[in-house]
Amino acid sequence: MLPRSFRIAALAITGAFLAGCSGSNSTSPSVPTTNPQSYAERPSGYVDFRQGLATGRFARVCDTPFAGDAGCHAIIDTLTGIGRSPQGKPGSPTATSVSGYGPTQLEGAYGIGGFTAASGATVAIVDAYDDPNLESDLGVYRSYFGLTACTTANGCFKKVNQNGVAGSYPKTNASWAEETSLDVDMVSANCPSCKILVVEANSASFANLGASVNTAATFAGVKAISNSYGGSESSTEGQYAADYTHANIAVTASSGDSGYGAQSPASFGTVVATGGTTLNLSGTTRSSETVWSGAGSGCSAYETQPSWQTTLLSNFKLTGCGKRVIADVAYDANPNTGVAVYDSLSYRGQSGWLVFGGTSVASPSIAAIYTLAGTANASQYPASYTYANYKYGINLFDVTSGSNSTSGCSPAYLCTGEPNYDGPTGLGTPIGIGAF
Repeated sequence: MLPRSFRIAALAITGAFLAGCSGSNSTSPSVPTTNPQSYAERPSGYVDFRQGLATGRFARVCDTPFAGDAGCHAIIDTLTGIGRSPQGKPGSPTATSVSGYGPTQLEGAYGIGGFTAASGATVAIVDAYDDPNLESDLGVYRSYFGLTACTTANGCFKKVNQNGVAGSYPKTNASWAEETSLDVDMVSANCPSCKILVVEANSASFANLGASVNTAATFAGVKAISNSYGGSESSTEGQYAADYTHANIAVTASSGDSGYGAQSPASFGTVVATGGTTLNLSGTTRSSETVWSGAGSGCSAYETQPSWQTTLLSNFKLTGCGKRVIADVAYDANPNTGVAVYDSLSYRGQSGWLVFGGTSVASPSIAAIYTLAGTANASQYPASYTYANYKYGINLFDVTSGSNSTSGCSPAYLCTGEPNYDGPTGLGTPIGIGAF
């Protein structure tokens, strides 16, 4: 088996990078549209100037969405692919260096190495638009890291459109393609034995994304559905809650990359809301883990607090939010401690081996870990399992430092790392599969 990646020390930042963060739809991957009409087509150029992103080194993959649309929660390290230090591994598929955490680091940090999913167990990925290179790019990732092939031919990989058909895919979108590549690579890293189903929504609208979640739930073997996207809460979001409500399937949703503030669909009570951390390693062992400043969190303005959350928060004597609290669990999301991803569909002049962060890393990773843990009971929502199985310091690592708000919030646990439970990281990050 080939050796897996190690984290390369970050290079000095040499200048700001102003990136176009909304994808360019095209009839071919390299030809942008000339008449942008929607969120996913419009040109834009901004870099997220949040804490930790102020130099312009990191850029959002998807721009702030129009009303009724979602934005993906991936952040790219814009220095990747342009001179980062090589690993020295022979046989690299491109001349570009491979940086970022790979499967060995992630499995070691979260204690999930050695576990195998049940036969046929599938993680579904829901994203917008088409990535025509997805299967071949996944093959590069898995081959480089010594993972067994996952292809249409061997029954491990399947890509379908919003209606569940393999073919007649939506238009190509290079920015969402980066998101989709990130998602399938993270399923591979956390659960190499899992099958992968990708459902491509017709657009980034919540209506189409929600319909795609329902489509994913109809496929045999699907144990988890990952949704690495979201948008600000609104009074009309409840119309889509049923789309994300599937007993015995773990429906995960990233909490957002804009710091303190609730987002949907992570706010729905039947969803596992995945927050984000800064993960530092010593080899393949976690040396520290703190709240990532960009991780979404907060108290929903509209969604009812699920009973399992109410019970545990009452035990912790945490008050001040009578609605759904975000998040439930967390995973590495800081682009400074980002993950390796392979994507060949050129966007912003970058392709090949890249490094990504954002809570888009967390959603497919946690979905994969739920799938490793086994089949849910038919009448229960896996979102409740982490609360019912919570064992302090045994099956979840408690993140107790860091914040996602420079001005603070009230009550403080909604934005600051604290013992037992906090908004940005929920009950903590995985130590094996016992909490899932």
